[in-house]
Amino acid sequence: MEKLFKLNERGTNVKTEISAGVTTFMTMAYILAVNPSILGTAGMDAGAVFTATALASAIATFLMAFLANMPLVLSAGMGLNAYLAYTVVLGMGYTWQMALAAVFVEGIIFILLSLTGVREAIFNAIPTNLKLGVSVGIGLFIAFIGLQNAKIVVDGATLVAMFSFKGSIAGGTFNSAGISVLLAMIGIIITAVLLAKNVKGSILIGIFATWILGIICQVVGVYVPNPEAGFYSLIPGGIVSAPQSMAPTLGKCFEGFAELSANPLDFVVIMFAFLFVDLFDTLGTVIGCASKANMLDKDGKLAAIRPVLLSDAIGTTFGAVLGTSTITTFVESASGIGEGGRTGLTALVSGILFVLALFLSPIFLAIPSFATAPALIVVGFLMCQQVAKIAWDDLSEAIPAFICFTAMAFMYSISEGIAFGIISYTLLNAITGKAKKVTPLMWILTVLFVLKYVLI
Repeated sequence: MEKLFKLNERGTNVKTEISAGVTTFMTMAYILAVNPSILGTAGMDAGAVFTATALASAIATFLMAFLANMPLVLSAGMGLNAYLAYTVVLGMGYTWQMALAAVFVEGIIFILLSLTGVREAIFNAIPTNLKLGVSVGIGLFIAFIGLQNAKIVVDGATLVAMFSFKGSIAGGTFNSAGISVLLAMIGIIITAVLLAKNVKGSILIGIFATWILGIICQVVGVYVPNPEAGFYSLIPGGIVSAPQSMAPTLGKCFEGFAELSANPLDFVVIMFAFLFVDLFDTLGTVIGCASKANMLDKDGKLAAIRPVLLSDAIGTTFGAVLGTSTITTFVESASGIGEGGRTGLTALVSGILFVLALFLSPIFLAIPSFATAPALIVVGFLMCQQVAKIAWDDLSEAIPAFICFTAMAFMYSISEGIAFGIISYTLLNAITGKAKKVTPLMWILTVLFVLKYVLI
């Protein structure tokens, strides 16, 4: 393990890396349930999507482990899967085969951009303070995701509102919705206490402790499953299950090219939409996670950036062939980094768990979102600590960083946060007489982002 992953050099050990790998997987295992559900609305076979998602995630994560030696885990990106199902297929009327063809082409282009160093150049062109802003933004973003997953934050008259315990009691939903919110809040306290006491594996312990409390509540009748409302049994319905066949989706992306001749322009637009969002979501996640792990050098660069991006690109290409949406680096990787994960061994452990999930799906799918939500919220706090490193006394640096992390949280998009951060950084420095700070690539990115908002 030492020869493969250089554990001592990065100040970690096998036990810490295994705990980190399990933690990361636990916080993102929901994708194995959510992705088949979303892509299923587009007419894809849910069982095949489950298998394709698990395998593509494992392949991409193994590449990350051995090519990049980074504690980053990959799977089908949220948002991109919704774009495929709800916009491309249900909204625009194209087949899911054509949508997967667009994802396949996107992956090939990403491989070329990664090999030629274009993506690496974009990563290095982003100023250090803006990278810190990205890290803080991702912290706020995943904390918000955790609050939503726990149903602590819900839709309301003010766009978002706190869950109403009074309303759940009056509406007769306390034993499902209400108790799960309460358990999530207890889980946050448990995880925070363990973290404050420097207990090793505190985030992972918090997940299991919250889940076990939920199981106890179900056994005594306090928690009552309500599948129609999205509240399922917390007790696994079994242990081992046979993997679902991928035959309904395997290689079907190539059938989608038949539609290309009839709709070449639409195909290009769809492909670039996938490309654009994936590119900057991935860069944002890598910047945030690497910053939290203290892996960026004094110039804000990451030594392993090329193999990191290449693993992501190959994963997307394989995923399209297997039958799933764009594979991307998951922001939940920060949970493993928060546990001390610093090498590819963390990724290897998560990848192995994705393979095991093919055979142990009843266990993994029984982990409730209210049990993993506290982990995301606490990790969000850990990532927000990077805000202290921003040069607040230099407003030409601090204001774009602020715009970046607030846009990420309030616009619910990593890529939008990066876009507004780059645009504001370029314009603010140019207008205030500091244009020399802005590199040519930052100008190019600014123009591209502006065109994106005008044309797409």
